[in-house]
Amino acid sequence: MTTARDLVLVALGMPSDQLVGQGDLSLALAGAEAIDLPQSGALRLDGDRMVPGPQAVSGDPLLDQADASLARQGPYETVDEWLWRRADDLAPAYADALERAGLVIHPHGHGFRLLSGRAVLADSQACREAEERRASGEPVLAGLLAASGIEGSDEEPSGVGDSPLDDAVTTVLAAVGDAVMRLEAVRLRRDVENAAFDNVWRGW
Repeated sequence: MTTARDLVLVALGMPSDQLVGQGDLSLALAGAEAIDLPQSGALRLDGDRMVPGPQAVSGDPLLDQADASLARQGPYETVDEWLWRRADDLAPAYADALERAGLVIHPHGHGFRLLSGRAVLADSQACREAEERRASGEPVLAGLLAASGIEGSDEEPSGVGDSPLDDAVTTVLAAVGDAVMRLEAVRLRRDVENAAFDNVWRGW
C-alpha cells in the first residue's frame, strides 16, 4: 500500500465528527504521492522543484498516473504548483479505487460518497496496516494527517530517520500545510462574502 492509500483509509475510518474536507484531503494525497514517488526513482526534489526521473511502474494505478503526469520540461513544477494541479478531485479518485478493491463498502446502495458517513471500511489487512501505521506515529503519515487537519499534532514531525529523503519529505509536508491553510482562508473569505450578500438581499 502507498502512503496515499493509507491516508485515505485512515480518513475514512475516522469518527463522523472528525471528518476532513475533500479539498484538504486531496491536497494531502497529492503530497503523499510526492513523498512516495522518489522511492522508485521517479522523482527527486531540487529545493522545492519536482525533477522527474525515468517513469517507473509501481503497481498502483493512481501513483503511476501521478508519475505520468509529472511536468517533464523545465522549469519544473514547484511542490506547491503540483499540489494544486494534482489535487483536483483526487480524494474521490482514491475513494473509488478503494471501493473497487473491496477495501470500503457502502451498505445501503446509495452510491459511494467520500466522507459522507456511508462508507464503511472492510475488515482487511490493508486497513489494519494503515491503522497500525497511524497508531505508531510514523512521521510521514502523522505529518500528512496533521497538515490536512485529520488528526492534530502538538509538535512538528521529527523526520524519517536517516533516509536521504528527509529534506524532501519536510519540504512536501510544509507545502501541504501551507496549501491547506490557504484553502481554509479561501473558504472563510467566501463565507463572509456570502453572508454579506445574503444580508444585502434580505435588506439588513
